[in-house]
Amino acid sequence: MPNTQHAATTAPGPLVAALLYDGLCTFEFGITAEVFGLYRPEMGPGWYRFVSCAIEPGPLRAHGGFTITPDRGDDALDEADIIVVPGWKGANVPVPEALCAKLRAAHARGARLISICSGAFVLAATGLLNGRVATTHWRYATALQDRHPELTVDASVLYRAEGRIFTSAGSAAGIDLLIATVRDDFGSEAANSVARRLVVPAHRTGGQAQFLERPVPERPTGEIAPLLDKVRETLGQDWTTATMAAASGMSLRTFLRRFHEATGVSPGLWLVSERIEAAKALLTKQTFGIDVIAHAVGFGSGHALRKQFRKSTGLTPTEYRSRFLYHSAG
Repeated sequence: MPNTQHAATTAPGPLVAALLYDGLCTFEFGITAEVFGLYRPEMGPGWYRFVSCAIEPGPLRAHGGFTITPDRGDDALDEADIIVVPGWKGANVPVPEALCAKLRAAHARGARLISICSGAFVLAATGLLNGRVATTHWRYATALQDRHPELTVDASVLYRAEGRIFTSAGSAAGIDLLIATVRDDFGSEAANSVARRLVVPAHRTGGQAQFLERPVPERPTGEIAPLLDKVRETLGQDWTTATMAAASGMSLRTFLRRFHEATGVSPGLWLVSERIEAAKALLTKQTFGIDVIAHAVGFGSGHALRKQFRKSTGLTPTEYRSRFLYHSAG
């Protein structure tokens, strides 16, 4: 665990307070302490001060089977410049109003609020995100939107900034947001130094897409199912809505209605999604050129593949391959 004592007691830089609660998400807290609490003499005396603060009475347990002792109680929130919510107990666990009041007061006096992963539920409970856009881990996005319809959840990005409120996606995306915070406060050189210590990329933009594990879709039943199987097996063909309707033996109007009933989307959107997924598989399992892959999955040209791929993932096909080819092959 990082040595936080020196940074917490002598450095005159921004005070970062990380919340501690029973059932603490260990990884989310750990990366917060690593970025803001590790003693970094090379950064000079203006580096962050770091303090952990309990928001409820102990003993407090963390994932991994150990108990934790906080530096302070929630009084630290009254003076913190940055408050980090490292995850939360669960999507259905209420956030205490006393904590919400503390966070609202901190924001009103100018503090920045940062959440990692499910910590977005805490910031949403304050009401400070009403009418704004937030993100969280994709697996919590629907629950967050249902619980807080007054905000908009964007589950497609790594992190979001709304004024002085910052939300991030899954745990690793929290690292990206914290390093971006360092970059904003101390510049690129400091952010690069922290990233090197963590052995992570120095910069991933918040607008980059989360990489979602695509679930195996339920196979629609009825008249549409055989067509979907056929299209998936022959993506390289020149499929259009009209040719799919003809192959299914339906009028265009009937086909569009039945297709949407079966899949929930239009034929065009479904086809693009299937082609993107097929391209991903080829990019991570084969070394074919981009043009070859584009023709194999039905995009027709490398340009068309690049355009649709970036729109879907936030990356070019080459960038995607460089990140996932080794791991998939191994």
